[in-house]
Amino acid sequence: MNAVNGLPWTVLRVHRPALALWSGFVAAFTGLLVWAVAVKAGKARAELVHCAHHANTCSTLATADYGDVMRWGAVVVCYSFYAVAAWAGACLVARELESGTARLAWTQSVSPVRWLTAQLAVPALVVTLGGAVLVSMFRWGWSNNPDRLDDGWSGFSTFVALGPATVAYALCALAVGALAGLLLGRALPALGVTLAVMLLLNQTLGTLRAGLWPEVTRTGATEAALPHRAWQLEGGVLVHGRRVADPDYGHCVGTAARISRCAAEHGITGHYTVYQPLSHFWPLHLVETGIVLAVAGAATATAFRLLRRRTA
Repeated sequence: MNAVNGLPWTVLRVHRPALALWSGFVAAFTGLLVWAVAVKAGKARAELVHCAHHANTCSTLATADYGDVMRWGAVVVCYSFYAVAAWAGACLVARELESGTARLAWTQSVSPVRWLTAQLAVPALVVTLGGAVLVSMFRWGWSNNPDRLDDGWSGFSTFVALGPATVAYALCALAVGALAGLLLGRALPALGVTLAVMLLLNQTLGTLRAGLWPEVTRTGATEAALPHRAWQLEGGVLVHGRRVADPDYGHCVGTAARISRCAAEHGITGHYTVYQPLSHFWPLHLVETGIVLAVAGAATATAFRLLRRRTA
């Protein structure tokens, strides 16, 4: 019983280097964002105020600099799950099976199921807490000047870094790493498989992201401006009621008479644009988060089933 109760502490002691590295990473990123908001964001805001009244001497270097910090911060937060995947695939399960440490634990009043539960639960708690801090800090930094960032909320990395999808990807990497370790029983092959699976999942969902929630289509006689901070997916003209995205001849421009004549020549009857408004951020984000968590749950269930079958 003591062995079972002390199992979480044993997991923490065994993986102290990884815990220290993760904690240091979270602390360093937090410090970077505090510095960026305190120093760079203030300069960017002052620069924008100056530009509003002195257009002839306007410079946006500080604003662009702050945007660069946030863009790279989004990349770091979004892809932090790769570090979790690498550690989980190489160390969490596979190394203990490879070295025989796991089987030794199973002979000391610790069942295989309890062993795997501790192996997953303790890191999952640490990863969740750290991920929550990363997301909170990034949202704080991003909210200081979101309109000046080139990719807005729809950027590949920014989209993940702005919400719980960050934590979901990390938990999924943990589960996939554990499953790969059980399947292969060797650290390096498990590492490679885990990274490959997580890369495929991340890139696939990123490609399909815009279609995870119904988009909005706007049509009209003239090309209409998009709503503030909308994510444009497609745009073009209507030719006899048929959509033609980005035609080679472009949108007819010029005087009213020229536009009318050009439209008649090409059979243009209107314009259309397809976009995701800012209000769709959370539905899109939560659907992706749910998919990733479903994959994590499936990987976890498969890992426990495989362990029971092998140790029955």
